[in-house]
Amino acid sequence: FDIKRVYYLYDVPGGADRGEHAHKALHQFIICMSGSFDILLDDGAETKRFHLNRSYYGLYVCPMMWRYLDNFSSGAVCMVLTSEVYDEADYIRDYGEFKAAVGAA
Repeated sequence: FDIKRVYYLYDVPGGADRGEHAHKALHQFIICMSGSFDILLDDGAETKRFHLNRSYYGLYVCPMMWRYLDNFSSGAVCMVLTSEVYDEADYIRDYGEFKAAVGAA
């Protein structure tokens, strides 16, 4: 996909998490630039955990995939490349709503 936005997650406190949402149409590519963290991806039927800790590997996240980032190491830096600019209307922030949407698909 063409990259339309780049943003970073950094200075995430120990024990904190990020994400906990899905996107209706947005594509993302997530890279750990420093340190490490985990990404849990849930398609509504199955959940998988990925550990990112190298800047030369990344994880593609397609639309309608619930994501949850946790287990951030001290000094971790996460870079996210996206297919669109920020649009709050593209977010699904309620897990029940997400499950209903993927169940109906």
